[in-house]
Amino acid sequence: MSNASCIEAAPEPRRLGFGELPLLGVLLVAAALGAMTLGRYPLTVREILQFFGARLHLVALSPERDDLLRNLVLEIRAPRVIAAASIGAALSVAGGAYQSVFRNPLASPGLLGALGGSCFGAALALLLGLSWAALQGLSFACGLAAVALGVGIANSFGAASTITLILGGMISGAFFTALLSALKYIADPYDQLPTIVYWLMGSLSGISLSQALLTAPLILVGIAALLALARPLDALAMGEDEARSLGVPVGLVRYGAIAAATFITALAVSLAGMIGWIGLFAPHFARLVVGPRNVVLLPASALVGAIFLIGADCLARSVVRAEIPIGIVTELLGIPAFLLVLRRSRKGWS
Repeated sequence: MSNASCIEAAPEPRRLGFGELPLLGVLLVAAALGAMTLGRYPLTVREILQFFGARLHLVALSPERDDLLRNLVLEIRAPRVIAAASIGAALSVAGGAYQSVFRNPLASPGLLGALGGSCFGAALALLLGLSWAALQGLSFACGLAAVALGVGIANSFGAASTITLILGGMISGAFFTALLSALKYIADPYDQLPTIVYWLMGSLSGISLSQALLTAPLILVGIAALLALARPLDALAMGEDEARSLGVPVGLVRYGAIAAATFITALAVSLAGMIGWIGLFAPHFARLVVGPRNVVLLPASALVGAIFLIGADCLARSVVRAEIPIGIVTELLGIPAFLLVLRRSRKGWS
């Protein structure tokens, strides 16, 4: 039975719909406030609210207390929370978009090689000793180049289909993974290689407030573009012929969704390194709750992904004294999520 048939035949799950999106928003705010309280110097929610109240001239704080809270909240914890929320939302929405475009419940943001390309770009920047800004730029550019290569390979066999796009992405991802292995082989094993390996495991520790505030709006623009394509993606999920009969420009929608999903994926990876599983787990969790319609599923995925990654970051920096790379935490948490995906894939994607 084809994927399209599975989609049509599968029973529709219980859905919460738009009315429950505000609840997820409240949970996101609660998760962000909770994350702000955690650290070697714990704070209370009241202290955090007092700090923001002081910024609005609603509360008066002593200069010493204000300086302490400014350092803890703005310089250390806020960048992590903003980055975790934006990266989690980006990878989750990208995963949901890829799953709709390719009509495959196992599709993820790395399907077309974006993760492999971005990691190669970052490793190259580390090997060359470039600045953090240059690392982000090169990682982002190589992520886009990897997807462009995959799409180019798919189109080299004629009009690109879903299968040729997947195969092109696999070839492109393998190519950039091989280049990454070559960089690791020639890197200095005492200086450069540990830095590259640590970055590839993912971390939010080196992100500044300015970097988080610069990247988050760009990610929101990419997410907004995918939300604008939500209804055409729903039509595309029924099959290309059915979508064309409804007047949907299949090629434009497909490549537009791929471009936007690749854009936010490359931004996320360039900011914090390799963070796996979330692009697979969050859309499926959201689909279990709100159903398969992308107009509801994509914003729900964004909220679920943001909450999930904020929680994973809290575990990464609080379980043991030394911070655990967040990629390791998401990998461990993704194992039960993958089992859930396997179970549902046997019933058909709903």
